[in-house]
Amino acid sequence: MTPEAAHRILVVDDEPDITALVAYHLAKAGYRVTTAANGRDALAAAREERPDLVVLDLMLPGVSGYDVLADLRRRDETKEIGVILLTARKEEPDRIKGLSLGADDYLPKPFSPQELVLRVGAVLRRLAAPAVAAGGVVTAGPLVLDKTAHRVTVGGVEIELTATEFKLLHTLLEREGRVQSRAQLLETVWRAQPDIQTRTVDMHVQRLRHKLGKTGAWIETVRGAGYRFRRPESRGGGMGGGGGGARRRA
Repeated sequence: MTPEAAHRILVVDDEPDITALVAYHLAKAGYRVTTAANGRDALAAAREERPDLVVLDLMLPGVSGYDVLADLRRRDETKEIGVILLTARKEEPDRIKGLSLGADDYLPKPFSPQELVLRVGAVLRRLAAPAVAAGGVVTAGPLVLDKTAHRVTVGGVEIELTATEFKLLHTLLEREGRVQSRAQLLETVWRAQPDIQTRTVDMHVQRLRHKLGKTGAWIETVRGAGYRFRRPESRGGGMGGGGGGARRRA
């Protein structure tokens, strides 16, 4: 049994030929594949089968792919499922919207089945990488965040952060690989205070990057969408490299 055999992939597309093509190549690679032809069936399958990753078309009848993605990210039982968008929509606003809703990668049609298989494997590896050890300690390379002790170190050297900077870093680490819009960060870190402007997010990110030194470059700016934390080894092609965050371990 290959390592991929333990992973279940849900393919969602209303075009039978594309569904069959994607399912064939993923099954050939050793994945367990199920399919759905519309958004409602996709959501039901995701809740019942709990796939490790969904290959999701945006232009679905009835419930759109955007709606499916938003619903997956909203529910506790499905919010950690990996999602790769596979769509004929190539415009930048579509990619940005998909990123902002929490997609892990984006592949436009027409596509290479072999490339899709490689991207699926890359996202699954990133999702499986442990980011949090016992005791609420988040690690990412030389960066260690101890939530209990409210302490951050880089290469063993403690970094002095304000309470807001600490919460901002913790939020980005917990959602590693996934873009966080300024609105999402305002809601999570600042509790969406009405007097807070989006420029405040940018200023705090800049200060946080400066304090983290070279590791600060791991906080990426995704133009028009927001910010994400991503390690250098997770960066590659597609949608600015794509990349699902590492899972949280308690």
